[in-house]
Order: sequence, then C-alpha cells, then structure tokens
Amino acid sequence: MKRKLHKWRLLPLLGILTFVLSGCGMASLSALRPAGEVAQTQYNLMMLSTIIMVLVVIVVTILFLIVIFRFRRKKGDDTIPKQVEGSHKLEVIWTVIPIVLLIILTIPTVKVTFDLADTKAMDQKDKEGKTKDALVVNVRANLYWWEFEYPDLGVITSQDLVVPTNEKVYFNLVASDVKHSFWVPAAGGKMDTNTDNPNQFYLEFDSQKANEAEDLFYGKCAELCGPSHALMDFKVVAKSKDEFNTWAKEMKAASEPVVEGSLAKQGEEIFNQSCIGCHAVTPNDSRPETARQAPNLATFGERERIAGVLDHTEENLKKWLEDPEVYKPGNTMTGTYGELSDGQINALTAYLMQLKVEEK
Repeated sequence: MKRKLHKWRLLPLLGILTFVLSGCGMASLSALRPAGEVAQTQYNLMMLSTIIMVLVVIVVTILFLIVIFRFRRKKGDDTIPKQVEGSHKLEVIWTVIPIVLLIILTIPTVKVTFDLADTKAMDQKDKEGKTKDALVVNVRANLYWWEFEYPDLGVITSQDLVVPTNEKVYFNLVASDVKHSFWVPAAGGKMDTNTDNPNQFYLEFDSQKANEAEDLFYGKCAELCGPSHALMDFKVVAKSKDEFNTWAKEMKAASEPVVEGSLAKQGEEIFNQSCIGCHAVTPNDSRPETARQAPNLATFGERERIAGVLDHTEENLKKWLEDPEVYKPGNTMTGTYGELSDGQINALTAYLMQLKVEEK
C-alpha cells in the first residue's frame, strides 16, 4: 500500500517537470519560436488547430462530468431520465458543429498550402539565364552531409548555409543517394529531398528574430536515412542584405588557399595526393554535381564543427582523420583512403585549419 502511495506522489512531480521542460528550446533550433514568415504562418495554423482541439476536449469533458454526476443512479431512486434518442435537434447540433470547426481549420490551411507552394519567382530569368529578383539555392543532400550551391552567384558551400534576412530564399532540393529531408525548425517545416525529382519551396528569415538567435540557426535531416541520420546537421548563418552581398563577393573571388608553415605545406601535398579527388578547397568549384563527392572545404578553418558533430578543435580533427567511422557510422569517407600515420594526420590538420576565405 505504501509503495502505491509513493508512486502516486511522483505524478505531481512529473506534471511540474512536463510544464518546465515544455518551455525549453533554443531560438536557433525550435519550431515553437518562429524566425520568419513561413515558420510564423505554420505556427499560427498549429495554434489554431490546438485551440480547436482544446475547446472540443473541454466541451466533451464538461458534458461527460454533467452526465456522470447529474444522472448517476442513486439508491432508492429508479427514475429513468428523459430519453433523447432520435432527437433531430441534437443530431443536427453535433453534426453541424464539427463541420463548422473543420471549415474554420480547412480554409486557412488550404490557402497557406498554396501560398507556400508558390515558387514562380524561380522561373523568371534574365537574358543571362539567371533568376531575376530571387535568391535561389540548390540543396543537395548526401550521406551524411549537405551541399549548398548558389547558381546565380557561382558559389558552393558545404555544411554552412548562408542566407540574407528579410527576403525570400528559394530552394531546389535533391538527394545524391537516398531520400533525405531538409528542415530548419526555426524557419519552417521540412521538405523531402529525392533522388529522382527536385522539390521546391522558400523560407524567409526575420532580421529581428535572427538577432535574438545571434544570427545563427541549425538545420537537420528529418528523414531516417541510415546509421548517422541523427548526426546529419548543418548550420544556417543569417546576414543582412549588404553583409550577404559582401560575403558572396568574397566567396566568388576566392582563389586557391595559401598556407603558412612547413607542416601545413606538407599537409597540402598530402591533401593534393589523396583528398583532392573528392574535396574542393575553393567555394567557386566549377566541377559538375556528379564530380562533387565530398564536402567543399574552402571555409573549413572558419567552421564551428567538424563533420557536423565534433567541436572545431585540432584534437577533434585528428580524431576524425584517424577513424571517421567512430564518430559518423556509415559515412562515405570511411574506407576511401589508406591509413594515415600520426605525422600525416598532424600535417593534414595544420593544413585544413588554415582553409579560410579572406577578403582581397
């Protein structure tokens, strides 16, 4: 008996923890803290449906309690309450009310669905074949990394998506191997990346919300794609329009990196012998999509994470180069190069940490 009472005492504690944990979440990675037009619209729809459901639950609960307490059988009272079976009035009420609630939810949902699917701006091209008044990003999902190509700017990045604030950014989504799903929780709902046909949609990042999140958001793969699915993350950097234009100009003008130090130069030689076949070190890589087999490393020295999962330190980079399978099972880098000696790992680390795009 005491054990049962002890268990019941845990329920209030669990209830309090539920409310406390429901308030957790980062501005950079939370669908409940919308950071743009698309996310806000979807959030409003979610709140509308939640309000409708809560109202229905409240009404049904009240009716249930009324019936339980008012019409329960009492000792010595065999009176049978008035029967309402076949009441046309009640049947009309409980038929019409759900229909009205569904209409209230359906109309804005259908409207928003068509509005968010409007990507006609991507089809408006100028004489040079570039998109006129819209920023387009080609997203290519791979096992287990992301590539972001800005076709009208001649820039390619990996793992780091850079976007301007307060304007629509249009995305072409494809996958190289298996189905993935592109999702930036704070900016909008997920969209699948397929191997056979591209999906298109747009997102918008609000400058004020971006400032609250320190101009940094995080994205994820939202489709189970293999053993390292949960580790397939990417970073979204939000910049003002002027800052974005400056960034794009620097990326487009970047040349082959020049590293300093004998150890880094030794690492460059090793890289050019064994790694350059898959990786590029300039953000204006002109190779076709099919030739880009691994993440672009042009800005590797400026990143916050290694392989999207490890803190960006020399020690972690050495661990990754020594055995990437330990940190990202099933990744395509494992087994594609021979075993590296400690000296080679140290040299490659020195080289990779100097890969940065600097303003000319």
